[in-house]
Amino acid sequence: MEIIKVSARSRSTAVAGAIAGVIREKNYAEVQAIGASAVNQSLKAAAIARGYLQEDNITIACVPVFTDVMIQGLERTAIKLVIWVVSPEVLPQRLLELFEEEEMAKAAAAMTLTEELEA
Repeated sequence: MEIIKVSARSRSTAVAGAIAGVIREKNYAEVQAIGASAVNQSLKAAAIARGYLQEDNITIACVPVFTDVMIQGLERTAIKLVIWVVSPEVLPQRLLELFEEEEMAKAAAAMTLTEELEA
């Protein structure tokens, strides 16, 4: 299994595209990050990837885990995001409501932009 490695300088949209691509192909992905900034980019990427995959009616779940890695002979602790495809029926109702709120907010923003462009 190839691990998607993220640094503090990684672009979250690029990582999101990588996550979505691996999920579409294998239904499972692992994203690894060391340090607060890299973990931040990883989490943003997972959220963005969820949106990309939602357009294809693919629902994902994500669990963070600690893992030890060797870097230049030193053992470091990393955060690994384990991401996999799930059936929407297994998700908590509140999470589904949050997804719906997010979609409504996107639609409202799109309408506002359209109105501004027409004005």
